[in-house]
Amino acid sequence: MGGIFVISLDFELYWGMRDVISVEGYSKHLDGTPVAVEEMLKLFDSYESHVTWATMGFLFCQDKDEVKKYQPKKLPNYEDKEINLYAYMDNHEIENRYHFAPKSIDLIKSYKNQEIATHTFSHYYCLEKGQDEESFYEDLKACKDIANEKDIKLTSLVFPRNQYNETYLEVIKKAGITSYRGNERGYIYEAKSESEKKTPLKRALRILDSYVNLSGYHTYKLKDIAKNTPYDIPASRFLRPFSKKLEVLDKVRLKRITDAMDYAAKNDELFHLWWHPHNFGVEMEKNLAFLEKILTHSKKLEKEYGFKSLTMNEVSNLI
Repeated sequence: MGGIFVISLDFELYWGMRDVISVEGYSKHLDGTPVAVEEMLKLFDSYESHVTWATMGFLFCQDKDEVKKYQPKKLPNYEDKEINLYAYMDNHEIENRYHFAPKSIDLIKSYKNQEIATHTFSHYYCLEKGQDEESFYEDLKACKDIANEKDIKLTSLVFPRNQYNETYLEVIKKAGITSYRGNERGYIYEAKSESEKKTPLKRALRILDSYVNLSGYHTYKLKDIAKNTPYDIPASRFLRPFSKKLEVLDKVRLKRITDAMDYAAKNDELFHLWWHPHNFGVEMEKNLAFLEKILTHSKKLEKEYGFKSLTMNEVSNLI
């Protein structure tokens, strides 16, 4: 077969960053995101790349009034109130351009080979204390309702903050989800709550692993993915954005990715690359140029080995 190349993007704007950095501190990234989305779509189109955009449900809305129209009756009751985006929305002035993206979603929908998937409605934290199966199901239902308004059928899911929760697999199956992005295998990528995972050592190891092969290629056999439903299409590598401090290591960063792609192509395995659109909001030219090198390499592997670019939903359909 020649292997499979999957790209998924976690589209969430400031909702996914508000407990990390102030909106003022992240405004340059957010200002650049709509342009980054457009430029990535052009690039994907030119390389015939099939891409899954895991889009948070709030982003479908025009404003917070529309969020309230679709929000579920049962909301998560997180013990950590800092991660409750409904409370944040009620208690803060919401600048629409940093929190909503219906025009970008329409643009994604207009391009061929692009799948719009779900990143939950409210950036739902599946491992935090205070959430439960009922509120999670209602959250996914709200996502499907608002997507249906745009004639979009949601079949793939990415867990916010990669908080994969095995006990929720039956819930996502009930919601009509056929595949999800699991985490990379290994200790440093284990799914953890926010309070559990904030360890400097793990963060340092993950950064180092982006440049040096500490944990393996993280490529996967389709027959293993096919064993259980919904299908776990695990992550292989986070595409770290351009860093001026680490620019001297960019060739190493690229080789870490292309070596894994080579391995997947030669061994009929799946390689899954992911990042956030807002990562490209600054240093856009550098990030797009780096991405183009990856896409160029994928086309080379397609010619040599039949390395296919597929969305998460297309992988599910193939299985």
